[in-house]
Amino acid sequence: MPIIRVIDGINEVVGRIISVVAIFFAAIIIYDVFMRNFYGEPTRWAFDLTKQLYGFYFIMLGGYALRHQAHVRVDLVTARLGRNARRWVEAAGYVIFFFPFAWVFARRSWDFAMTSYAQGEVTYGAVQLPVYPLKIAMFVAAVLLLLQGISEFLKLVLNKADHLESMEPLDVR
Repeated sequence: MPIIRVIDGINEVVGRIISVVAIFFAAIIIYDVFMRNFYGEPTRWAFDLTKQLYGFYFIMLGGYALRHQAHVRVDLVTARLGRNARRWVEAAGYVIFFFPFAWVFARRSWDFAMTSYAQGEVTYGAVQLPVYPLKIAMFVAAVLLLLQGISEFLKLVLNKADHLESMEPLDVR
């Protein structure tokens, strides 16, 4: 289905691009440690910037993680079910839990981001960095997560969920 391919593709590209951010915040931390230990001159901006980059990195990879089934799952009940029953229980879980959560996350993060932008919110550290870009990233991440949830739900309903095939029922003797 084209919509599944588009959503999966978007989250795959975003995930691969965002994963590069880890290199940047690692480089900043190494630079700061080097400056502090070898020159006795710690940077005033590195800590605040790495906190923001890590928050950006962490939040933006939610859709990518869902695409690759990397979120924590508790399969105590569904592991005993057959493939079709598992598929429908997971689909119901998306409808009952995931979609309402993702919608609230997107809606509230939009309000949160716009308030931050309107106020010109900045960090309170030694260097005052703008906070609204990170809060806007929260909204983008919520939308990406919601879209990926739609893709995963469609895969379940259309019987295209490959991850279910790899899940064997538990032998609970």
